[in-house]
Amino acid sequence: MIKDNIDLIKNKIADACRRSNRNPGDISVIAVTKTVPVERVKEAIQSGIDEIGENKVQEAQSKIGDLPAAVKKHFIGHLQTNKAKKAVELFDVIQSVDSLRLAQEINKSAAKINKIQDCLLEIKVSEEETKFGLSEEEAVSFLSKIEDLKNLRVLGIMAMAPYFDDKESYRPYFKKAKEIFNKIRENSKAADFNILSMGMSNDFEVAIEEGSNMVRIGTAIFGARNYQ
Repeated sequence: MIKDNIDLIKNKIADACRRSNRNPGDISVIAVTKTVPVERVKEAIQSGIDEIGENKVQEAQSKIGDLPAAVKKHFIGHLQTNKAKKAVELFDVIQSVDSLRLAQEINKSAAKINKIQDCLLEIKVSEEETKFGLSEEEAVSFLSKIEDLKNLRVLGIMAMAPYFDDKESYRPYFKKAKEIFNKIRENSKAADFNILSMGMSNDFEVAIEEGSNMVRIGTAIFGARNYQ
């Protein structure tokens, strides 16, 4: 079932790329493994997944050691500053940098273990109170504020749209995220700033059509979650 789901997702990605004149090989798929047992995560890896995303540091601690070292690990949840040290130890990429204080904590923890921590800036493109992230104004000037953080490397941005039943309703939010991404890249000296992480199980096709090159997919791979 997991392999069938992954194959279906790849086909949908290819279709979205055809509609937007893009190369499917340029799209990274992050399998969101929140609440998913290690055995099922390994099944996804055997079916072609090579990057996973976790939302909680504590849950990731109990899983990551059992996964192949070659699998790239992303932290995609809201990160509290007191969890930054452990996140730096566990993850290859932290996708949810949303404040200067958090960036400083990540940099400090990375420096202690002689690591350059790859990160994405989390951008808030909706008005939902439950969403985290930098505003457009904060995001455009953010890289200049962290130039002295030598153990932090910002590779792009991450954004989330609100939930809709109608897929077209997602489009304006993804368009806005792409505009912000372009503004930051134009103003930035960072040569590696090229990741636009947006799109999940319900909306990844629209996200790809609007420029996403990294999608975070959980339910469409593993099925509905049991949060008990």
